Amino acid sequence: MEIIIDDLSGGEVIQLLEEHLADMYATSPPESVHALDVDGLKAPEVTFFSAWLGNELQGCLAIKQLTSEHIELKSMRTAHSARKSGVASKLLTHVLNVATENGYRKVSLETGSQAFFKPARSLYEKFGFSYCGPFSDYTEDPNSRFMTKELADQQLS
Repeated sequence: MEIIIDDLSGGEVIQLLEEHLADMYATSPPESVHALDVDGLKAPEVTFFSAWLGNELQGCLAIKQLTSEHIELKSMRTAHSARKSGVASKLLTHVLNVATENGYRKVSLETGSQAFFKPARSLYEKFGFSYCGPFSDYTEDPNSRFMTKELADQQLS
């Protein structure tokens, strides 16, 4: 699997992000959906990664710089055809390694509190994320769970 920095110009990536947003709005009240649209993911403080197996999109994950030492994970999504194949773990490992290489010390995220998001929360827990309060511009929300992880200097394998 190849993971690249993506410019969000490909139709497969746009379609995957549209599925992601549709699921977010189907499972959470609109005021609790914090997923970025394509324009938001093209912001200068965001780096968007896509994962490919040959010409087939496997998944995506973005990081948004909050400060010089703190980033937020955004828009993590695995393609339906790649579910339960380890794509999410590979993407998360890659992004955490990139974050460490770039001197970031902390990674945070917001995800849903509903059962739909349980697999995501389990993955983040497996990677050492712990639950925390709201960060950045977030506020308390019963539909959100906030998680964070301090980065060590070593790389994940």
